[in-house]
Amino acid sequence: MKLGLLTSAFPGLTLEQVAEWAHANGFEALEIACWPSAGGERRRYAGVAHIDVDHFEPKRVRDVLRRYNLEISSLAYYPNNLDPDRATRDAANDHLRRVIEAAERLEVGIVGTFVGRDQSRSIADNLEDFKQVWPPIIKFAAQHNVKVAIENCPMIFSGDEWPGGRNLAYSPAIWRQMFEIIPDENFGLNFDPSHLVWQFIDHTRALRDFAPRIFHVHAKDMEIDRDGLYMHGVMSAGVGWQVPRLPGLGEVRWDRFISTLYAIGYDWVVSIEHEDRKFEGTPELVERGFLIARNALRPLIV
Repeated sequence: MKLGLLTSAFPGLTLEQVAEWAHANGFEALEIACWPSAGGERRRYAGVAHIDVDHFEPKRVRDVLRRYNLEISSLAYYPNNLDPDRATRDAANDHLRRVIEAAERLEVGIVGTFVGRDQSRSIADNLEDFKQVWPPIIKFAAQHNVKVAIENCPMIFSGDEWPGGRNLAYSPAIWRQMFEIIPDENFGLNFDPSHLVWQFIDHTRALRDFAPRIFHVHAKDMEIDRDGLYMHGVMSAGVGWQVPRLPGLGEVRWDRFISTLYAIGYDWVVSIEHEDRKFEGTPELVERGFLIARNALRPLIV
């Protein structure tokens, strides 16, 4: 396995600057943010384009990565691909296809994204949308020799995302239904244990159960604010008591998690996803956060 990071926490740096820092601090891979360069999404950790997929030179990107002895673990674009607004949905789907094409040009085998969801409709209704939207995207990816890795974040952190969240693919039962609808071998998961912690789902069991579908792994931790849980209860779907943290600062047992990755034969990148508010606001704080995560994980990944 290799240790990497998701570049979106460095919105003010160029790809080369991120690569130089990552190499100097012992990282081996980058998961490169590829949102539309014109902007659009303005939520935290979104809207960053370290590769402009509409205007880039593959050789120049490869040269930067080679210069700093780094690999690209995946290209990252996490919008709401089932947005209830049809124009927004179509724009997200179209850009996702361009990211897939860019991955092929860069000889990168994986694109990470969200399924998406209409938060006001039921799981069953959203699965009907999924049946229409997603099979053509996965076939398009296969034609370009790309695997699509869906992150399992429910995308419910605040009241405006309640009650259903903005990403359907948050639990094993839903994953099973998705893989029944799309059994294609290039459709799988970008597995993040933190989103299972606050749902009280056994994340190491999920690794074992879905081993063949795990294409990429996010390293993010989760703290459960017990006072917030007491005040708001589970019916708030985590709002008010789930606290994203850096690896080593939350409730994930990383030794057990990494041990399970070894056991299932996972042999690709563990990519640190930085969403910890205690370590943001300045580039120096972001760097410090990544180093805390690196120090927690490096002894386990060799």
